[in-house]
Formats: sequence, C-alpha cells, structure tokens
Amino acid sequence: MQTIYLLLAAVTPLVVLDIWYTGIYLFWIMKVSVIIYLVLFGLLPIIFHYSSTIQEKIIFLNLVQWPFNVDFAKPELLGVKGTRNFYLKTDEQVTIGLWQTLPRSLLNDSSIVTDDDYEAVLSNANQPVFLYMHGNSGNRASSHRLELYKLFQNLDYHVICFDYRGYGDSEGAKLSEMGVVTDSKYVLEWLLKIVNSTVPVFVWGHSLGTGVSTHALALLAGKNVQPAGLFLEAPFSNIADEINEHPLAQPFRHLPWFHWVVIDPFYKNHLRFETDKHIKKVQCPVMILHAEDDNIIPISLGEKLFNIATSYHGNDTNHIQLVRIDSSYGLGHKYICRYKELPNIIKSFVEMTHQNQTD
Repeated sequence: MQTIYLLLAAVTPLVVLDIWYTGIYLFWIMKVSVIIYLVLFGLLPIIFHYSSTIQEKIIFLNLVQWPFNVDFAKPELLGVKGTRNFYLKTDEQVTIGLWQTLPRSLLNDSSIVTDDDYEAVLSNANQPVFLYMHGNSGNRASSHRLELYKLFQNLDYHVICFDYRGYGDSEGAKLSEMGVVTDSKYVLEWLLKIVNSTVPVFVWGHSLGTGVSTHALALLAGKNVQPAGLFLEAPFSNIADEINEHPLAQPFRHLPWFHWVVIDPFYKNHLRFETDKHIKKVQCPVMILHAEDDNIIPISLGEKLFNIATSYHGNDTNHIQLVRIDSSYGLGHKYICRYKELPNIIKSFVEMTHQNQTD
C-alpha cells in the first residue's frame, strides 16, 4: 500500500502538469480560431466592402494570366494556323490585341501574308465570321479558347478574338464593366464595317463574356446595329445571382450581412453585368449553351436567363434557344467546345439565321 501511495505522489504532479499544458494548448487553439473567424467573417468582408479595387480584381481575375510568357505575335507556336496578330486603338484610345484566324478553305492560300491581305480577306469574305469574347482570367491564348477557335476554323468560319483592356497584351487601362463593354463594342463595330453586309457576323460570349457581349449588343441596338446572331456559353442572369450561387460564396451566404457586404458593393461600383435586362434589347437570335455539371455558373442561371429572354421576346423559340448539355459528358464550365453535337448545333443556328434573313 505504501508503494502505491509513493507512486501516486510521484505521478500526480505530472498529471497536473499535463492537464495544465493541455489547458494552455486548448486555450491557444480557441484563441487562434476566434482570430481566424474574426478575420474571415469580420475584417476581410469589411475591407472587401469598401475596396472597389479588390472587387474589380475578383470579378475580372485579369491578374491570372495563363498560359504564361505567350508570344502573341506568333500564334502558330500555340498550334493556331492561318492566324495574324494585330492591334486596334478604340475611341477611348485603349490599345486592344487581337487575332484573326482564317477558315479552313483558305489555310493553303499563299497569297495571304500581310495585314492588308488578311483585312482584304475579311472584306471579301463569303463564309460566316465569329467574334469571340472570353470570360475572366487568362487571355485569348488560353487552351479551351484555342480549342473553340479551331472548331470554328474547321467549320470554315472566320474568327476574330481579342483581349479586353488589362488582359493579354492589351493596354492596362482601368478595368470596369463599361470599360470592357466599350472595348467589345468598338471591336464589333469595326468588324461589321469591314465585313460585307451580306456575310453574317456572329458574336460568341463565354462566362463573363456573356455579360459583356449582351451589354455591348444592347448599346448597339440603339444605333440599329446588330450581328446575325449571339451565342451565350455558360451565361448568368446578373452578377448578384452569380455571386450568390458561386461555390466560394457558400461559406458566407448564411451570414446576415452577406448581401450588404458582398453584393451591394458590386452594384454601387457599377459591376452589374445585368444580362437579364440587356437581353431585352438584343434583336438578333440568341443561342444559350449550358452544361448541367457547370459548378462555376450553375445551369439554373442559364435557364433563368432563357425564361426571362423568352418572356421579353414573345416565347419565340427561333429567337431564343437553350441547349442543355448532359452532365454525363463531364464538360463543366469550360469545355462545351468538346461537345460532340456542338458543330451541328452551330451550323444549324447559322443556317436558321441566314434563312430568316432571306425570307
């Protein structure tokens, strides 16, 4: 018994010391957890609310430039054949970098070499012309965009793609919704002036580019200027709906200040991208393409836009169409360009718009 007492006497201080250290450890864990919580759900949201610069960077993600170290003057190094690099200066004196890609039938034409040659090809084009407006992050050389250019080229269409201000090798002017919309409007007007009026020009917007393209077309509608058709790949109804549904917003949506802190500042700073309002003014036929497994912009937002658009345009299914792409294809947000039915969808839409114009 005496031995047991001696053991207890020896062990008890160690147990007490271990409990004491454990208590200190738990206290510091709690303290760090509280600090992290206050930073994540208190300090950072407040900083975000009052910083228009941070809001712009999050919307446009133009700092994420991929691929890196692109030589835009040599698109052939990226596997894009029959392509020239050139620049336009907008009415706001912003220099925009562009590519012009020839249709498949002209790839072997050795007479097309200089910028003047390429511009002459556009002026005398017989095939449809596609103007591509990309989403946020990356630039016109991003891989999924290259895939789409090649698809257009294989369909024997001309392609014009460009980078908004602050992207790629375009001038680093201040980013804003009106800024990128103005850039896009200028490029589309330039293209429509060059291309023969009998040749259809189509606009293709992806992701953020759907908001940009629809806004640009709404402004041009006031001048009675419209392309032959508009493709909206993975669109959203407006920026408030997109932010509310974005995966990164889910941890914050339950908080009572979410709308005031996160959504209101975008509207206050005119970063709205209200496609659901602008599409009312778009007079050309619209094709909406959306994958069911898109986890960046849920298909529910594409369907919402479709329903709003059809209500504006009298439920005319020729004017507004929606293609839902089954999740089994695994195309997500960026790879509708790989959808096996896409070439036929594009060709049918192009033919439908041409027939409507000739009727």
